[in-house]
Amino acid sequence: MEHYFSEKQSSPFNVKKISFSFAGRKFYFYTAPGVFSRTRVDKGSAFLIKTATIGENWKVLDLGCGYGPVGILIKKLNPKTEVWLSDVNERAVKLAKMNAELNKVNVNVIKSNSFENLNTYFDTILFNPPQAAGLKTCFRMVEDSYNHLKEGGILQLVARQNTGGRRFEKLMLELFGNVEPIRGHREFSRYTVYKATKEKRILLDSKELNLLK
Repeated sequence: MEHYFSEKQSSPFNVKKISFSFAGRKFYFYTAPGVFSRTRVDKGSAFLIKTATIGENWKVLDLGCGYGPVGILIKKLNPKTEVWLSDVNERAVKLAKMNAELNKVNVNVIKSNSFENLNTYFDTILFNPPQAAGLKTCFRMVEDSYNHLKEGGILQLVARQNTGGRRFEKLMLELFGNVEPIRGHREFSRYTVYKATKEKRILLDSKELNLLK
């Protein structure tokens, strides 16, 4: 059965343009059948953009980018960042490239099944899990994200509180040893962004190691 997380789509490539208002500005995106939330930017992605922690000159990955609203808006709002967008869905990748051009941003758009074609490390990874693909797939992508973060890097994942959110929180706590839930309010009340930091290793010299013996 064909899903938005399938590699190829057989439905007609009927492109339409949608608008999205954020931070007092209006943005436009091309969408088409066969991609996630094609009629509007979903509230989970909007909440992830709203709460994202982004440092200056960071390398940022929008994992499972769909047609690209998260990564493209992060780049628009943080011009000095190096932003990467990836998705397994060929149509999503094509649309993300079109939307990068439409919104006049310079980003890297890569077709990749999880981290298959991403041989680099990131300061932060933004992730709206494709839960329709199953928790096993989503959990593997979380684990892969941990391995592709720099030391001190942050995984920022959005999920509905009552639809897998607590299980993601538990997994992230097990992997990272820490997790900070950011609860949504009003229009985002069903969503939580979970932030976990890959802690830096403390390297001790030989004198310090002898003191610990």
